[in-house]
Amino acid sequence: MGGGTAAAVVRILYCALPLSRRLLLPLVFVSGMASLGVEFGASRLLAPYFGTSLYVWGVLIGLILIYLSAGYVIGGRLADSHPRDEVLFQITAWAGLWIGLIPLVSYPILLASQQGFRDLSVGLVAGTLLAVVLLFAAPVILLGCVSPFAIRLLLKNIETGGNTAGRVYALSTAGSIFGTFLPVFWFIPTYGTRPTLEGFGLALVLISIAGLWPRRKVFAVFALAVILSWVFLPSGIKPPEYGSLLYEKESAYNYIQVVQVATKTELILNEGQAIHSIYDSSDNLTHNYWDYLLVADAFRPAQSTAPIPKSVAILGLAGGTSARQYRLAYGSQIDITGVEIDPEILAIGHRYFHLGDAGAHEVLADARYWLDTQAGKYDVIVLDAYRQPYIPFHLTTKEFFQQVRAHLNPGGVAAVNVGRTATDYRLVDAIASTMAAVYPNVYLIDDPNFTNTLVFGTTEPVTMQDVEHNLGLVNSPLATDVAQATLSGGWLKPSPYHGQVFTDDLAPVERLIDEIIFSYVSGR
Repeated sequence: MGGGTAAAVVRILYCALPLSRRLLLPLVFVSGMASLGVEFGASRLLAPYFGTSLYVWGVLIGLILIYLSAGYVIGGRLADSHPRDEVLFQITAWAGLWIGLIPLVSYPILLASQQGFRDLSVGLVAGTLLAVVLLFAAPVILLGCVSPFAIRLLLKNIETGGNTAGRVYALSTAGSIFGTFLPVFWFIPTYGTRPTLEGFGLALVLISIAGLWPRRKVFAVFALAVILSWVFLPSGIKPPEYGSLLYEKESAYNYIQVVQVATKTELILNEGQAIHSIYDSSDNLTHNYWDYLLVADAFRPAQSTAPIPKSVAILGLAGGTSARQYRLAYGSQIDITGVEIDPEILAIGHRYFHLGDAGAHEVLADARYWLDTQAGKYDVIVLDAYRQPYIPFHLTTKEFFQQVRAHLNPGGVAAVNVGRTATDYRLVDAIASTMAAVYPNVYLIDDPNFTNTLVFGTTEPVTMQDVEHNLGLVNSPLATDVAQATLSGGWLKPSPYHGQVFTDDLAPVERLIDEIIFSYVSGR
């Protein structure tokens, strides 16, 4: 028999198989894709409430693996006791329905977690986190049943068992690859988390209905009814903590909200526990930590004239609050470069925060990568790229601050915004101690109105008298008021911190922040 004839016979035999049997391998592929899609969807659902720290990802990945392992065991036993393809298609149909319902069911639970944060209730926050994580257990366990069940159904004899298992696991892995790249690079940034999860659920339900039809018409009709309910049942991402919501969107990097509070427009990211940009139509000063960045150039040896920076780089441009204030204070004589990793935030900055008024050179890049590859020399480098409450560890290390110093002009200053509580300065201690290993002098300004501390590192030896002298010379619009308030308020001091120095090899910043949060909510 020739090769062409043999292939034709194989095609005829394949077409003669029941539709449910022909759909087994496509089902394996879709199930593998859905399992990774659920993992990414889970991380995005949790991010606005619990963040995306190393610990959140670790718990999520670990639990997904536990659920899949349980599914493998259960699926193998079910396949041996009920080796019928309709049982497998019912399993995947239920998994798809559950995935589609996750955004709807999780929404009220996550709202309860928000109330827990507001009321500082550790039990409520922990309970809601556990509830959401367990919500993903059922569909992932069901998806774990697919591969061993499919192998059992496709296995014809022991001699070809290895080949059958290899095909099934190869297809499942190929599906998982698609389930990794499609949500990250297309579905979530373009359509959002809820449509992404519902799309994966819908794909599973549809292929399951095709495999069950016409034997389980009642189940298929029920599945279609639930699919329609996804479209009409209300849901949301997260209501604002306060004010009126002007805009919300999920980008590739952040969950973004723009909120209006009286005359102020505020940019809220992710967990919503910090304001990342502000625009006040009635006042050019923010009366927040941004104002103190205007006097960063005063942290140099005593000058004979008012200190005016000629160039400033802002790592973490966001909506452009600092850049706009620098332009208002120093006019056209200052060159401003702003680095922002999220293009959606830049667009929002122009739309809501008058970023265009800053006249900054806008750069779309990761701050540290940009320093390594494109940065020039600057009088002031501002670091405000932290994602509250968790901050990228690679922007807290000695090696990073050495890179910053290498891009400062002689006498230049590094200025860093650091969050804290009213009494817990452990994060300030960590950042200031690390900067003290790089810069001759480190100074602090505690924001009296908010829980922020500005940390300034100098490239030359600078005394407290030098700083006070330079602050007295400041005569630029906006900056004059800030300088006088700094001198009279008693918020300026040399850094007393010389503790652990964070390095690229060891920077336990997430563990430190978790300890601070736990101490705060527990009142310890």
